[in-house]
Amino acid sequence: MSATAPNANQLLKTAHKEGDLSMASMQVLGNIDIGNQIQAGLGIAAEDVQASEVVLVTMLIDDSGSIRFGNNTQHMKDGHNLVLASLTGSKQKDGVLAHTRYLNGKVLYPYTKIDDALKMDSQNYNPDGGTPLYDQSVVVLGTVLAKTKEFEDAGVPVRSVTLIASDGADEHSHGRARDVKSIVSDMMSKERHIVAAMGFEDGHTDFKKVFSEMGIRDEWILTLGNSPKEIRKAFQLFSQSAVQASKSGASFSKTALGGFGTP
Repeated sequence: MSATAPNANQLLKTAHKEGDLSMASMQVLGNIDIGNQIQAGLGIAAEDVQASEVVLVTMLIDDSGSIRFGNNTQHMKDGHNLVLASLTGSKQKDGVLAHTRYLNGKVLYPYTKIDDALKMDSQNYNPDGGTPLYDQSVVVLGTVLAKTKEFEDAGVPVRSVTLIASDGADEHSHGRARDVKSIVSDMMSKERHIVAAMGFEDGHTDFKKVFSEMGIRDEWILTLGNSPKEIRKAFQLFSQSAVQASKSGASFSKTALGGFGTP
């Protein structure tokens, strides 16, 4: 029998109480709707994962209309699926849980064992939305933190690697870059999280500036063109980093310090 997933808001409150979340971050995450969105991503209960340690690999994938207009729909699908294939083929796969959410709020799959993660295809990926980059970054990072707390409460060592992938600056959020930065800063202080971002050229967005304002460290920011070759290269680098980070605590620390593509 599967265990019941704990309440996301309660997990975050506990994280705050124990010093893992600042008051500023709790205020950002205190919105009831955000709590419901986070709950939708929690997926498999910690009690149902038979692993001595766990790595959470989380992806926030842009599904704005500009992806389609740039003829990059298939390349984003291929990139996401490449990450899953790399993790599925790793020796540590039994301890890897994956979760992918689209930028406009759709959960492709909540946290699940890597073998059960859903590939992106033409049936489940239709990039025609806006770009609520800040709001959904808050949701996805809140989900990582809630899931981390769930495993910690179960006595299981846990680390996380999160990717935010976009081809445009924020246009439709209610929140601000500093809301995301507050949460990222809390995560970085614990040295068990990696938050990475890649921006695909749209002709006018300074992605280095955008992601830096969101608190993401320079070594974990990739700014590339939007050609098929560069999109594939970016996802390859992230998949290498995710596989490397899943190997052991020491390897995770080295990967975290080194940034994209650290061997």
